[in-house]
Amino acid sequence: MPPALRTPAAAHIVPLALFMVLNFVPGWFKIENSELPWHVRQPELWVYPLQTLLCAIVLVIYRPYYRFGPWKGLGWAALLGALGIAAWVAPSLLREWLVDRGHEAPDWWEWLGLADRAKGFDPTIVQDSSSGYALTLALRFARMTLVVPLVEELFWRGFLMRMLVDPDRDFQKNAFGTHRWSIYWIVTALVVVAHGKVDYLGAWIWGSLMYLLAVRTRSLGACVVMHAVGNLLLGLYVCQTRQWGFW
Repeated sequence: MPPALRTPAAAHIVPLALFMVLNFVPGWFKIENSELPWHVRQPELWVYPLQTLLCAIVLVIYRPYYRFGPWKGLGWAALLGALGIAAWVAPSLLREWLVDRGHEAPDWWEWLGLADRAKGFDPTIVQDSSSGYALTLALRFARMTLVVPLVEELFWRGFLMRMLVDPDRDFQKNAFGTHRWSIYWIVTALVVVAHGKVDYLGAWIWGSLMYLLAVRTRSLGACVVMHAVGNLLLGLYVCQTRQWGFW
């Protein structure tokens, strides 16, 4: 590994950077044609498991650079994770309620998250193979509850929030969870724009709750737990409702 990648900053940045780059890969292979094999129609079904495994390996390699303690506020982390995901899916439920009552869905609804979430990562495309379906779901939940919480919180809260306290010195010397309104607005705004417009409102609420948890607990571990709990609940919700666009 090059020396530039053997640093605490790289350990917090590289996993998310790799994750984001691999998010673009399905678009390179995808072809909309129901007569083609599943791995061409929905390449996410093999790209995302590969993404999960590669990012997990990188996280393990960088493990000595991470500090998650103190492990406190975990109850609040679970509660805020549930609250954040409830706020994320609520606009879609509101849209269904309005449409069922005859309201048309104007384009501006999407900016508030009032969007149809039926299309997305659909594991049922491989359900003819029980083992393939089970493996697909298992890796999907591993991605949501393990890899995503780690790569995102290590960067947003573990690195960026701390770096912004004093950009002129080593971010590790800045106390985790230091509150400044400028840090809140910068980090939360970047979290929002990292998502699509249908998720802007949900991402803003989620980012605000996560910032509050980070400041209150001063625990990166609590932030990871909040993210993991929220994503677990979201995954269970998606499997129950088949609103595949949420994950």
